[in-house]
Amino acid sequence: MSDDTIRLVTVGRILRRRRRLLAVLVVVGALAGYGVSVLFPPRYTASASVLLPGQWEQRELVTQVEIATSSAVVDRAADELRWNGVGRSELRDRVSAETADGNIVKISGTAETPERAQRLSDELAQQFVTYAARIASGTTGADEAAGPEALREQVTRTNRRITDLANAADPGQTVESVQARTELEKLRSALQDAMQKLEEADPANNRAGMVVMGPAARPAGEAPPTRLQLIGGGALLFFVLAVIAHLTAARVNRRPRSESEIAAALGTALLGTVDVPGDRRAHRPKARGARARLRRLLGVDVRWDLPTPRSSGDEAGRRLRYRRVRARLRERVPTARRLLVVVPDDDEVARRAAGRLAADAEDDPRLRVVEVSVARPIVPDRDTESGALVVLSAGARTAEELAGVAEACADGGHEVVGVVVAGAVRARPTASADEPRGDAAAGAAVHDHATGGVA
Repeated sequence: MSDDTIRLVTVGRILRRRRRLLAVLVVVGALAGYGVSVLFPPRYTASASVLLPGQWEQRELVTQVEIATSSAVVDRAADELRWNGVGRSELRDRVSAETADGNIVKISGTAETPERAQRLSDELAQQFVTYAARIASGTTGADEAAGPEALREQVTRTNRRITDLANAADPGQTVESVQARTELEKLRSALQDAMQKLEEADPANNRAGMVVMGPAARPAGEAPPTRLQLIGGGALLFFVLAVIAHLTAARVNRRPRSESEIAAALGTALLGTVDVPGDRRAHRPKARGARARLRRLLGVDVRWDLPTPRSSGDEAGRRLRYRRVRARLRERVPTARRLLVVVPDDDEVARRAAGRLAADAEDDPRLRVVEVSVARPIVPDRDTESGALVVLSAGARTAEELAGVAEACADGGHEVVGVVVAGAVRARPTASADEPRGDAAAGAAVHDHATGGVA
C-alpha cells in the first residue's frame, strides 16, 4: 500500500471497512458545525441598487464601488443609524458593493435581523449618492462652502447688490444715470447667463445625478453560511479528514507484507504459507477491557488495508500446505523432538494455524504452542525444546515488533528455526468430508496448548 498509487478501490475499501467509524465522525462533525452556528448568530444581507446615469468606463465604475464602501460613506451611515454596540470599524466589515449590468452599483449590508439589514443598505445607498454628488461637484470636506448652492447664493447677493446700486443711482434722466443703470442691468443679465451656461456645460452635473432604485428588499433567509450549511460542512470536513488520515497512515506504513520481508525481520528462514478458512473477522483480536470493546464497536480493531481473503481451494489443498511446512521443518531440524511454537496473542488466524499445525504434527516433532504479547514479548525458558517456530499473519506486525519477538526467543534460549505465514481464506460452501475433522482437531490442539501444551 505504501508504494501503490491511491485508487478508487482503496477509498472504497475504507468506506466498507470503516463505515462505523466514518458514521460516528460524520455525526461528530455535524455536532461541531451546529456548535459553531450557535456561537455565531445568524446574519441577514439586504441589497440596494444605485443607477449611475450617463456613459461610464469600467475603471470609473470600479472607483464608484470603492467609494460606496469607503470609510467616508460608512462612517456617515453609522452616524445616522446610531446602533448601540456597533462601531464604525465593525460596520465596515458588514458592507460590500459590486457593479452590475447597466451602470448599476449594488450595495449590500449585513446585520443580525432582516430589518436592520434593510435599513443599513438603504442608508448606505443614500450616503453614497450624497457623497458621490459632492465629489462630482468638488465640494467635499472643507470646500463644501464653495459648492453650487453657495455659488447660487453668491449670485443672488450680487443681483441684490446690483439692484441696490441701480436704485441708489441718480433718478434723474441725465445721460450718466441712464448709462449707469443700463450697464448694471447688462451686468446682471451677463452674470445670470454665465451661471446658467456653466451649469449646462459642467459634465459633473450629469454624473452627480445618481438615483437610488427603490428601497432594499427585506431578506427572507439567512446569509451564508447558514446553520444547515455549517452542519453539513462540519460533517463533510470530518469525513474527508478521516479518509485522508487513513490514506496517509497507509502511505507511511512500513510493515513487512511479503513472506521474505517477514523472514528477514525475524532473521530466519521462511518455511511456507498456510491457509486458514474464515473471513476478515478472523483477524479480530480478543476483546479485553472497555477500550477493546469500544474499538470493536467502531470496527477499528481490524486493519482496513488487509487484502480481501481470497477463495480457498479444497481441504486437500490446505492439508498439502501444512504437510509441506512440516516436511521443511523436519529438514531444517532433523534431530528435534520438541519445538516451541510462538504465536502473537492477538492474532486469531496465526493461532488457528499453529493449532492445526501442532495437531497434524503427530509428535514428529512435538509442538508446544505459546501465545506472547507483541508489545512486551516474553518466551518461556528453554527446557527440552530444540528451537522456536514463529507463526503469524502477513502485514500485521512492524519490523520492530518482529525483531522484539526474535529477541524474546533468544532471551529464552531458543533459536528461531523458521517462520510460517498464515492467511485467512474464504472456505467454499461445499466442504469436503475431512474438513470438519481437521478444524475440530485444530481447535482441540489450541485448547490444549493454551492450558499447558500438547502431550
